[in-house]
Amino acid sequence: MKTSGIICEYNPFHNGHLHHIRETRKNGATHIVAVMSGNFVQRGDVACMDKLERARLAVKSGADLVIELPVQYCLSSAEKFAEGAVYLLDSLGAVDEISFGSECGSVEKLQKAMETIEQTALLHEKEIRQIMEKGYTYPRALSSVINGKSPEIAEIITSPNNMLAIEYLRAVKKFSSSLKPFTIPRAYASHDGSSPENGFASASYIREQLIVYKDIFGIREYTTPLWSDAIANAIRNGTIASIQRLERVLLYKLRSTSAEEIAGISDVGQGLENRISGARMAGSLEELLFTVKTKRYTMSRIRRIMLCLLLGITKEDMNELPAYGRILAFNERGKEILAKAKNSTKIPFSTSIAKLSQLNEKAERFAELEIRASDVYGLAMETVTSAQKDYRAKIMIDME
Repeated sequence: MKTSGIICEYNPFHNGHLHHIRETRKNGATHIVAVMSGNFVQRGDVACMDKLERARLAVKSGADLVIELPVQYCLSSAEKFAEGAVYLLDSLGAVDEISFGSECGSVEKLQKAMETIEQTALLHEKEIRQIMEKGYTYPRALSSVINGKSPEIAEIITSPNNMLAIEYLRAVKKFSSSLKPFTIPRAYASHDGSSPENGFASASYIREQLIVYKDIFGIREYTTPLWSDAIANAIRNGTIASIQRLERVLLYKLRSTSAEEIAGISDVGQGLENRISGARMAGSLEELLFTVKTKRYTMSRIRRIMLCLLLGITKEDMNELPAYGRILAFNERGKEILAKAKNSTKIPFSTSIAKLSQLNEKAERFAELEIRASDVYGLAMETVTSAQKDYRAKIMIDME
């Protein structure tokens, strides 16, 4: 029995994800655990489909056990996103490797890049800070310094999947985890690519077809029949979510929150609270985002901060590692993973958020944020769903 862990969002699942799962199986994985973002995703957006439906489809598409990544980690930097997910995989106590895609397709190159980043950040802190003072983001400043010393490494870290892969490696190192890294080259369509290529399309392209054009026929060849049928059903039922439907509540939240309160929100620093507060005159979400955005603050970061503000995710919330692992779906092989993990987990794992919330004060806070996130997510759908849905969630158990 060899269990591999995959960190994913499946927002939505496409042929590249299917390729990843198949290659992970080819590498010897008999069982696959997926740590998946819930109803909010790392680019600072709502997931296009409900987390329980995506978890159900994930188990039907090659994963055996799906564990939810807590919302505060979903709406965080790549570093924190990776830390939360790797911690869950490591804490299960039954996962042998971590499998991820990358543009370079080489663990050795990624590890070398990780070491270069760590050394550069330590030895050239002043130089990096001077570049940031000109208005650039930390990653951009770091990349600029590395480019002057090692163009090969600089090229590696300019690719988004390479950088996320490096964060996974850093998290494995941080937790002294025994997870063995395995990477496959990203197939064809680039991350956030605007057009399909050789039967592959990015999740960004697929989401645009769904949300902007509601075109199910235009995406069928880029995902599996199972997912395309589920997406078509979600369109018919009005359960495709869009952040645009949260526009007025986001504007209300900003207009009714002081700069001092904004300063306590996750990832707000360096006086950014004043810039965000100053955007309260905005009459649309787009205007708000463009008012705040600068070279230093990316659009994804601003969207994440605004969603954290709406959900009440604070800096203190990011000081805690996951209090538990919430199981969203599993099959027979997933049951075998859980049986193997029974006496070796570092934190509790359960399908019931009600039970998990009663573990301790920390777990109660994690559950509170998750339930609030699902309640707000219901407002992002064309057909608004009822609140407290997480308590009534039906976990997918597939024993066919």
